[in-house]
Amino acid sequence: MWWIALRMLTGDRVKYLGLLFGIGFSTLLIAQQATLFVNLVGRAGNAVWAVPEADIWVMDAKAVAVDGTLPLPDTDLARVRGVPGVLWAVPHLREGGSVRTPEGKLERVSVIGVDDASLIGVPARFLEGSREALRAPGAIVVDEIGFRRIFPGKGARLGRELELNDRRAVVAGIVDVDPTFTSGVLFYTRYAQALEFVPGTRNRMSFILARAAPGEDPREVARRIEAATGLKARERTDWVGDNIDYVIAFTGIPFNFGITVALGFVVGVAIVGLTFSLFIRDNLRQFGALKAIGVTNGQIRVMVLVQSAWIALIGIAIGTGLAVVFIESFNNTDQFKGFFQPWQILAGTALVVALMVVATGMLAIRGVLRLDPAEVFR
Repeated sequence: MWWIALRMLTGDRVKYLGLLFGIGFSTLLIAQQATLFVNLVGRAGNAVWAVPEADIWVMDAKAVAVDGTLPLPDTDLARVRGVPGVLWAVPHLREGGSVRTPEGKLERVSVIGVDDASLIGVPARFLEGSREALRAPGAIVVDEIGFRRIFPGKGARLGRELELNDRRAVVAGIVDVDPTFTSGVLFYTRYAQALEFVPGTRNRMSFILARAAPGEDPREVARRIEAATGLKARERTDWVGDNIDYVIAFTGIPFNFGITVALGFVVGVAIVGLTFSLFIRDNLRQFGALKAIGVTNGQIRVMVLVQSAWIALIGIAIGTGLAVVFIESFNNTDQFKGFFQPWQILAGTALVVALMVVATGMLAIRGVLRLDPAEVFR
């Protein structure tokens, strides 16, 4: 019976290819959009992952995200350092600024001030230059993608000068860092230098980065910091989760991507359901003949399940393959840098699409199950 079911399915090439197209397209759309959503939202935590030395972030009690906090007074740094279990604590500044490119254009940048003594907060992967070069007056380190935006073209990259908030800045290094959620240009410089680049109010310190002493639980130390100072202290992975939750809750990204994923599912149901229904209708005589020779409704259901499994297997393989090819083809571009294909999304998509195909197949054969075999011979 399996062989007969497959021969019936592949006998009509147009409908057979239409089924494969519908399943493949639906799988591609769902998997691709879900992957883009996961990777894009995951960028909300990249600013935290970029500082592996710190396992505790301390901030204003009302802070909700890396880019949504109030500055702290310098006295809070000493208070955090005095909490039992804190090995070290350093200041960290994140402020927006404007830079004038050599062509005269203005570009918005994020100025990140790191501890003057330890330089904790500077990315580890240097493409050109070194961490120690930051100790020079006016020195900044720029992320690779941001550098290309400001200095398009070729030539020597180190030593280039630009105007940052009416102050001279010199490129002392190029770093490879995963883009943040806002995907802006990232400038790293010493904390004292950053205060000159982006002058502002009396309180300037955005965060305090700390590390728990050996043998201490970072989450427990964070609770001690909150109890002793009244500030908000979060263990690194918890703070990453807070940033991701903020993006999901307060942006339209989940809604927009959810609509696209839903459309992929609806399109798949429409194409597969309609094509399967036409296929069943065109083969009513064959199904009737099978029932006339003793094939039961249960065996008919098995035949349709075999047909559904066959087209689902091939269609899902095509769709997931195209989704992987898409991510692998574009993950080295500036827009999709660092994107990857989670296997969980592929597995979930395959399961959803397979259930969709089976359900539409079972709905399509309702007329066959009620068919009187004598009708096909009249």
